[in-house]
Amino acid sequence: MVANIRSGSSPGGALHYNKEKVDKDEAEVLFWQKMLEPFDKHGRLDVDACMESFWPYLEANRRTTNTVFHASLNPSPEDKLTDDQLRDIAQEYMERMGYGNQPYIVFKHKDISREHLHLVSLRVDEQGRKIIDSHEYDRSMSVLRELERKYDLHPSIKGEEQTDTPDLRKVNYKAGNVKQQISSVIRSCLRNYNCSSYGEFRTLLELFNVSVEERTGTIDGRNYAGIVYGALTDDGYGTGTPIKSSKIGKDVGYKALQRYYENSKMKLKEDGNLARLRQTVRDAMSPHNTRDEFRQLLKADGIDTIFRINPVGRIYGVTFIDHYAGIVANGSVLGNEFSANVFNELYSAPNEKRQVAEQHADRKHELRSRTANPISGFVNAVLDLADTQVQEEQQRIQKRRRRKKLCLIVNLILVANDLISHQILVIMNCN
Repeated sequence: MVANIRSGSSPGGALHYNKEKVDKDEAEVLFWQKMLEPFDKHGRLDVDACMESFWPYLEANRRTTNTVFHASLNPSPEDKLTDDQLRDIAQEYMERMGYGNQPYIVFKHKDISREHLHLVSLRVDEQGRKIIDSHEYDRSMSVLRELERKYDLHPSIKGEEQTDTPDLRKVNYKAGNVKQQISSVIRSCLRNYNCSSYGEFRTLLELFNVSVEERTGTIDGRNYAGIVYGALTDDGYGTGTPIKSSKIGKDVGYKALQRYYENSKMKLKEDGNLARLRQTVRDAMSPHNTRDEFRQLLKADGIDTIFRINPVGRIYGVTFIDHYAGIVANGSVLGNEFSANVFNELYSAPNEKRQVAEQHADRKHELRSRTANPISGFVNAVLDLADTQVQEEQQRIQKRRRRKKLCLIVNLILVANDLISHQILVIMNCN
């Protein structure tokens, strides 16, 4: 059995995710503890009712940022368990992990051939104190080994821990229902990964054929900010109509993302959270490996490596996505020894490949300029409208200012003419 444990700032995201599965008959509520009835009068899962059970704990919270405990328990496909056995396993797991007295709800997912459980609870008790989570991974592994022996389950196999996120499939534009595909990927990424910057989040989404574009500016002295998402082809080109974040929900909008980045930064600064990723990358770095071999070594440990390479083959950036730990980190976040310059020296492109790349760089740029721009190009078609509106508003403001200035000049001229006429009459009368 394999467990994946995630954290989050609000249980609403985890509950909405499971509700989507329940509504599509891809999951069901197995049981709940210390919670109010989680269904409405029509028998549908009610997220607000679930939140009512959590609110007293959240309001008592003292200083814990990531208040959500969201775990998935994944038996081997060869283990055929009854609902009663799954309930017992979930209860024992929560008890031994220190959440036995917490309110929690357990969902059984059946959207893939291997049925598995999702458990949603809180990391703070009714006094607002944080549940002890030190060495959580090691304790979880120990509990799972005991459960495997007790229930005669098949032992987990290294690498299975990456197979429990069926919602994180690449968006397939041709399959239709693109908005639902995109929103599912976005929310799953926000729930299951920590990204401390917009660039890291964009890299993560691109892995699943989703683009994200951030646009900020000023209109008439007021700042604005927005997010637009879209679908990508497998080669990174935009396809279809972009979707504003407001069409999906506030939880994926600009302000929500800023909070998410800050929470992720705090999480990644905690002692030990980046230790495994650093050591795994360090172990794979060797002058005897090729760039592809380095990627494959990390892939075996559940880590995707994304190199950003310019047209002549030089590495100018690298991002690591640890699917097991739910961490997305640029090399600079891990430390100087993982910078782009280090990897460029370690895995520089051969001279002949650089020459070929240089010869084809202009041709490639010309080809792309005649087709859809990668990632953000198709989004700009929509966002240009906002820029146009800004420019038009600025032009209107400038016209009003010029009109006021012209009127002022005309009035001054009229006043001056009156004064001159008056002076002439005075002089004539004197004569």
